[in-house]
Amino acid sequence: MTHTEIKVLMVDDDEEDYIITRDIISEIDHRKYSIQWIGDYETGLTEVMKQNHHVYLIDYNIGAKNGIDLIREAKTKAMFAPFILLTGQNDINIDNSALEVGASDFLVKGKIDSHALETSIRYSIEHARIKEQQNQLNQYLEDRIRERTAVLEDAVTELNKTKKELSEALRKEKELNELKSRFVATTSHEFRTPLAMVLSSLSLVQKYGEQNDKENQLRHILRIKSAVNHLTDLLNDVLSVSKQDEGKQVVKYESFDLTLLLSEVQSSFQPLLKNDQKFNVLHEGNKTIVTDLKILHQILTNLVSNAIKFSPKGGSVLLSARVNNEYIEITVSDQGIGIPKEDQEHLFGRFFRGRNATAIQGTGLGLNIVAKNIEMLNGEISCESDTGKGTTFVVRLPQGLVAQG
Repeated sequence: MTHTEIKVLMVDDDEEDYIITRDIISEIDHRKYSIQWIGDYETGLTEVMKQNHHVYLIDYNIGAKNGIDLIREAKTKAMFAPFILLTGQNDINIDNSALEVGASDFLVKGKIDSHALETSIRYSIEHARIKEQQNQLNQYLEDRIRERTAVLEDAVTELNKTKKELSEALRKEKELNELKSRFVATTSHEFRTPLAMVLSSLSLVQKYGEQNDKENQLRHILRIKSAVNHLTDLLNDVLSVSKQDEGKQVVKYESFDLTLLLSEVQSSFQPLLKNDQKFNVLHEGNKTIVTDLKILHQILTNLVSNAIKFSPKGGSVLLSARVNNEYIEITVSDQGIGIPKEDQEHLFGRFFRGRNATAIQGTGLGLNIVAKNIEMLNGEISCESDTGKGTTFVVRLPQGLVAQG
């Protein structure tokens, strides 16, 4: 104790007992004590809760209630000051009850002298001090444990996040390796076929030239042109995929006449039509649009190329456009082999090809490029198809000013 005076509060309904106790305390000559008396339970409890004293002498009988109840109530409110229970009878049950509720000591009235009281007060104060220190230490340890637990939880969370990121990176790396393998296998096959056709046709062109067979010579020249066009398309697809993956493709909005673009696409595909195939172009609404000309040209080229490729001889391909001030709607429809229902959800995946299209040339990159390009223009694409009846793609793009807003 650092205090020079020990303040004692006595709660007892018998004033005579208080006077006796006060006289006993006054006999302690080597330490200064002051004692305050309260004669009822409620006032005593109120004063106890103020914690203005170093030690509390509580009588067992305080009117209708008892000292054990008072100590219990004070302890439930986290009070650590020392309590000494006073009783007129030497009852072991009362002693045990007092200790159970948190009393530091138990003294029997009539058997108390200055030495016993001073010893009890001193030991009780020291016991309370140690108890409070233990409580502070426990609180400190609990706080530290909570802090450490929070740090560990953050570390575990970060570890799980890193683990998830690594797993995702590993998955993407595996997916990329698979894509690279498929790309090499697919493009190698697709390049070999037209190159072999070019080589064989060149030999035949030379042969028919020596024989002055103009008709067969022209037929093989057209085959060479078709193979070269196919190779050009392959290279354009590869270049587009590379630009998209590297983020090098930038949208450049500009104003242009859509009807001119549609006519250009129609003219470029006219020589590639199969026997009796028809390729019609329709336009409705505004002629002038604002979007990226190169990207839109690539979208149209891929969709029309697929429509022609997967349509039979004598079939019809339609490219139509409908334009107003807010959006551009492009429709490409054919009467071709169609897309199986079970394949349609994977339609825009890279290298994906329908199960009924394996005999037709293609890398499975075209629609993936189309989807990526439409996404760059903040547009959307939908598809309706029935096996054997044909396919319709609808592309809806916002006009440039709307898209940029």
